[in-house]
Amino acid sequence: MKKGEDTVRLNIANLHIRRGSTIILDDISWSVKRGEHWAILGANGSGKTSLLSALTAYLTPTRGSIEVLGKRYGRANWPELRKKIGLVSSAIRQMMPESEPALETVISGKYAMIDYWGKVTAADRSRALHILQQIECEYLSDRPWIYLSQGERQRVLIGRSLMAKPRLLILDEPCAGLDPAAREHFLQFLQRLGSRSGAPTLILVTHHVEEIMPVFSHVLALKGGRLLAAGTKEEILTSKLLSETFSARIRLGSIHGRYTLTVDSVTRKVV
Repeated sequence: MKKGEDTVRLNIANLHIRRGSTIILDDISWSVKRGEHWAILGANGSGKTSLLSALTAYLTPTRGSIEVLGKRYGRANWPELRKKIGLVSSAIRQMMPESEPALETVISGKYAMIDYWGKVTAADRSRALHILQQIECEYLSDRPWIYLSQGERQRVLIGRSLMAKPRLLILDEPCAGLDPAAREHFLQFLQRLGSRSGAPTLILVTHHVEEIMPVFSHVLALKGGRLLAAGTKEEILTSKLLSETFSARIRLGSIHGRYTLTVDSVTRKVV
């Protein structure tokens, strides 16, 4: 492992993506270092999904550069590089075969394969069982995907990502579809996961500040395809900046290290 690969997990410089006359992302520069966990905030249409697509090499930049783990997209083997980036998203969740046991779902992450059809080796089985213990889901090893709850599915997908030993784990709105209790249990799990020694760098994409757990150290805010701000939570999470991010009058609060958000209603005078 090269020194730069271990220290800087992600480096984006002047990223610009344009399709026809539409500017999707405009001049974004961002760096993520080892030991940092980031949350990405932005309203619908702010560019969050496009940024993730660029990071995982599914959306080609018009100009600018993306380096992940010391490897530059365009100069490295992109399919191989993807294996070093864990991704948990609703798109992947919807593609999982209903009859596949959780253990095989986890194993499939090592080979970046949906609907794993290969032979399960003793070594893969042992590692997958260990990961199921890590994600507090060992009791699910033989349970088919169709019988997992939404929260269980999200944890198993994280386990699937960990099978490839990623140093970067991207969570694309992982709480979407979870009821309040399941969401809180999942967020507490993320807190424990990110706090572990040797944990991968976490990048959480969300609309909701209350999902930014204490383990997350930094925040990036997007608006209209542009980088609005990036820095530590203390610098970025302010009522003023969030009001600009979401184009609304917002009041930010904090209770025991967790954030709350209130949108002020505006009464318009009818003339």
